[in-house]
Amino acid sequence: MNVNESAENYLETILILSKSHPVVRSVDIAEELGFKKSSVSVAMKNLRMKEHITVTKEGFIYLTESGKAIAEMIYERHELLTDWLVRLGVDPEIAAEDACRMEHVISKESFEAIKKHVK
Repeated sequence: MNVNESAENYLETILILSKSHPVVRSVDIAEELGFKKSSVSVAMKNLRMKEHITVTKEGFIYLTESGKAIAEMIYERHELLTDWLVRLGVDPEIAAEDACRMEHVISKESFEAIKKHVK
Protein backbone atom coordinates (compact mmCIF):
# COMPACT_ATOMS: atom_id res chain seq x y z
CA MET A 1 0.00 0.00 0.00
CA ASN A 2 2.91 2.33 -0.59
CA VAL A 3 1.53 5.43 -2.34
CA ASN A 4 2.50 9.07 -2.26
CA GLU A 5 0.67 11.88 -0.49
CA SER A 6 -0.94 13.17 -3.68
CA ALA A 7 -2.37 9.74 -4.52
CA GLU A 8 -3.66 9.38 -0.95
CA ASN A 9 -5.41 12.76 -1.23
CA TYR A 10 -7.06 11.78 -4.51
CA LEU A 11 -8.22 8.44 -3.11
CA GLU A 12 -9.57 10.11 0.03
CA THR A 13 -11.39 12.69 -2.11
CA ILE A 14 -12.98 9.95 -4.25
CA LEU A 15 -14.16 8.22 -1.06
CA ILE A 16 -15.63 11.43 0.37
CA LEU A 17 -17.33 12.36 -2.91
CA SER A 18 -18.77 8.86 -3.27
CA LYS A 19 -20.64 9.39 -0.01
CA SER A 20 -22.49 12.43 -1.38
CA HIS A 21 -22.57 11.87 -5.15
CA PRO A 22 -24.32 9.06 -7.04
CA VAL A 23 -21.17 8.75 -9.20
CA VAL A 24 -17.74 10.40 -9.07
CA ARG A 25 -16.17 11.92 -12.17
CA SER A 26 -12.88 13.69 -12.81
CA VAL A 27 -14.69 17.01 -13.00
CA ASP A 28 -16.11 16.44 -9.48
CA ILE A 29 -12.63 15.76 -8.13
CA ALA A 30 -11.22 18.83 -9.91
CA GLU A 31 -13.96 21.03 -8.44
CA GLU A 32 -13.51 19.61 -4.93
CA LEU A 33 -9.74 20.05 -4.89
CA GLY A 34 -9.56 23.23 -6.99
CA PHE A 35 -7.33 21.55 -9.58
CA LYS A 36 -7.39 21.64 -13.38
CA LYS A 37 -9.23 18.75 -14.98
CA SER A 38 -6.06 17.89 -16.94
CA SER A 39 -4.09 17.43 -13.70
CA VAL A 40 -6.83 15.20 -12.30
CA SER A 41 -6.86 13.15 -15.53
CA VAL A 42 -3.13 12.43 -15.19
CA ALA A 43 -3.59 11.43 -11.56
CA MET A 44 -6.53 9.16 -12.43
CA LYS A 45 -4.42 7.46 -15.11
CA ASN A 46 -1.71 6.77 -12.52
CA LEU A 47 -4.22 5.46 -9.97
CA ARG A 48 -5.79 3.27 -12.64
CA MET A 49 -2.38 1.87 -13.61
CA LYS A 50 -1.71 1.04 -9.93
CA GLU A 51 -5.15 -0.60 -9.82
CA HIS A 52 -6.47 1.66 -7.05
CA ILE A 53 -9.42 2.80 -9.18
CA THR A 54 -11.48 1.70 -12.14
CA VAL A 55 -13.01 4.09 -14.64
CA THR A 56 -16.05 3.16 -16.71
CA LYS A 57 -16.44 4.16 -20.35
CA GLU A 58 -18.83 6.88 -19.10
CA GLY A 59 -16.02 8.31 -16.94
CA PHE A 60 -17.37 7.13 -13.60
CA ILE A 61 -14.59 6.51 -11.08
CA TYR A 62 -14.75 3.72 -8.52
CA LEU A 63 -12.28 2.70 -5.83
CA THR A 64 -10.91 -0.82 -6.06
CA GLU A 65 -10.39 -2.87 -2.90
CA SER A 66 -6.84 -1.55 -2.51
CA GLY A 67 -7.89 2.03 -3.29
CA LYS A 68 -10.72 1.87 -0.79
CA ALA A 69 -8.41 0.49 1.91
CA ILE A 70 -5.97 3.38 1.44
CA ALA A 71 -8.76 5.97 1.26
CA GLU A 72 -10.45 4.68 4.42
CA MET A 73 -7.15 4.62 6.31
CA ILE A 74 -6.38 8.24 5.36
CA TYR A 75 -9.96 9.36 6.04
CA GLU A 76 -9.94 7.74 9.49
CA ARG A 77 -6.66 9.46 10.31
CA HIS A 78 -7.98 12.80 9.08
CA GLU A 79 -11.19 12.59 11.09
CA LEU A 80 -9.54 11.40 14.31
CA LEU A 81 -6.63 13.86 14.16
CA THR A 82 -8.94 16.77 13.35
CA ASP A 83 -11.24 15.87 16.25
CA TRP A 84 -8.30 15.43 18.62
CA LEU A 85 -6.77 18.80 17.71
CA VAL A 86 -10.13 20.57 18.09
CA ARG A 87 -10.55 18.98 21.54
CA LEU A 88 -7.11 20.32 22.43
CA GLY A 89 -8.39 23.81 21.62
CA VAL A 90 -7.15 24.27 18.06
CA ASP A 91 -9.41 26.28 15.75
CA PRO A 92 -11.42 23.75 13.63
CA GLU A 93 -10.17 25.14 10.31
CA ILE A 94 -6.52 25.01 11.41
CA ALA A 95 -7.08 21.55 12.95
CA ALA A 96 -8.41 20.22 9.63
CA GLU A 97 -5.47 21.71 7.70
CA ASP A 98 -2.92 20.31 10.16
CA ALA A 99 -4.63 16.91 10.22
CA CYS A 100 -4.44 16.83 6.43
CA ARG A 101 -0.67 17.17 6.60
CA MET A 102 -0.22 14.85 9.58
CA GLU A 103 -2.35 12.03 8.18
CA HIS A 104 0.24 11.27 5.50
CA VAL A 105 3.39 11.20 7.60
CA ILE A 106 2.39 9.77 10.96
CA SER A 107 3.49 6.19 11.55
CA LYS A 108 0.93 3.46 12.07
CA GLU A 109 2.30 2.93 15.59
CA SER A 110 1.94 6.60 16.57
CA PHE A 111 -1.52 6.86 15.05
CA GLU A 112 -2.71 3.75 16.90
CA ALA A 113 -1.34 5.17 20.17
CA ILE A 114 -3.20 8.46 19.62
CA LYS A 115 -6.33 6.57 18.63
CA LYS A 116 -6.16 4.45 21.78
CA HIS A 117 -5.57 7.53 23.95
CA VAL A 118 -8.36 9.58 22.34
CA LYS A 119 -10.99 6.85 22.55
